[in-house]
Amino acid sequence: MDKRFDYSQAAAEADRCLLCHDAPCSKGCPANTDPGKFIRKFKLKNIKGAIRTIKENNIMGGACGVLCPTSKLCEKECCSSELDRPIRIGKIQEFLVRYGKDIEFQVFEKPEALLEKVAVIGSGPAGLSCGAELAKKGYQVTVFEKESEPGGVLRYGVPAYRFDKELLSQELDDIKHLGVKFECDCDIKNPGEAEELLNKGFKAVFIATGLWDAATILSNPPDGVYNSVEFLLNSHTEQMDILNNEVKNKKVAVIGGGSVAMDCAGLASKFQASDVYLVYRRSFCQMPAEKDELFDTLEDNVHFMILNQPKEYIKDQDGRLTGIKLIRTRLSDPDGTNRRSPVEIKDSQWVLDVDLVVEAIGNKAFDNSNDLYPDVDVDDKNLIKASLDDCQTSNKAIFAGGDIVRGPSLVVNAVQDGKTAADAMDSYLKKGRTNNE
Repeated sequence: MDKRFDYSQAAAEADRCLLCHDAPCSKGCPANTDPGKFIRKFKLKNIKGAIRTIKENNIMGGACGVLCPTSKLCEKECCSSELDRPIRIGKIQEFLVRYGKDIEFQVFEKPEALLEKVAVIGSGPAGLSCGAELAKKGYQVTVFEKESEPGGVLRYGVPAYRFDKELLSQELDDIKHLGVKFECDCDIKNPGEAEELLNKGFKAVFIATGLWDAATILSNPPDGVYNSVEFLLNSHTEQMDILNNEVKNKKVAVIGGGSVAMDCAGLASKFQASDVYLVYRRSFCQMPAEKDELFDTLEDNVHFMILNQPKEYIKDQDGRLTGIKLIRTRLSDPDGTNRRSPVEIKDSQWVLDVDLVVEAIGNKAFDNSNDLYPDVDVDDKNLIKASLDDCQTSNKAIFAGGDIVRGPSLVVNAVQDGKTAADAMDSYLKKGRTNNE
């Protein structure tokens, strides 16, 4: 079912806005998209002005409108909730960005690229945001992407039914219009290769590679066990037909309780699995996924197997998965302490018969991150060390942001990191120009 707002729905929702003088919703947006301002303009029928406000503040405004947990950010701060319910800010934002294409409204004039060459590694939300902001300032920007098409996690890590490629293409067109160049099928993966870009004419580098290694649950998984990265990635590549055939009419279990787990369960349902089970060791209320995501997953006829901890994969004599051994859990010790952490219940093991499992418990940095960036400091989780105030690393010419710095985080935080890095890179390069005069 298409849940997008049309014009009348978006206008009616905007009309509910109280036009707060010091709009708290705007303070609730990590990327400073300024919903108070764009909703005010839309309500007063200045539609192009509303679209311009979104795109000037957040080049990925459409993606954030769809993917942001707005109920925990801008909508949480909305004053209308004291009277009725919060304004559906994300829905209005998505509508306005899409409507900009419908009316062929081009927000940006293409700037002259007269300044230095800069490199961006990774074309996810952080890389795209940084590249766009640098291009607006007049820099010659090249984005290096290891996959065949740009978009990063937005293209390869989110199911197409939740975030469509049409909207992604629209946002990418806006960025390309600014003069940003993309080099796809170009994996910067060899030790020191990122630093080497500085010797190839690029005066600064922004690393925004994201997290593409999946955390695992049980060691030595048999055939039939996917991690969330490969499961979602394969659904966007030439492997999709193979994946579809593996899932169709099969019993699928997804392990996890976050947004990625909901995406994987929803995708399995869309691929016509006979049954989809969501296995989670805590309670329904403790699932970190958004409330809307949980209810959407329930509507996809996914069976929630809460308070169950995976213990072992069951396989046949050929090594193929046939089930998962689970043990039931509770949320408190017998004495009533430790109420938030699951405790295994003795002698409660049982087997869930399944044909395919997706482990969706989070992403992490590759173990060789320290080798990839020998001049850049990383922490004990192999995340790049960079201040969120300027995104600068231990190498003054290299900046980093998004999940490779924060760990698993929100799209809107990655967008803000890109904006922060662009300003910091601009200051760094201006300083270098001044020192060379």
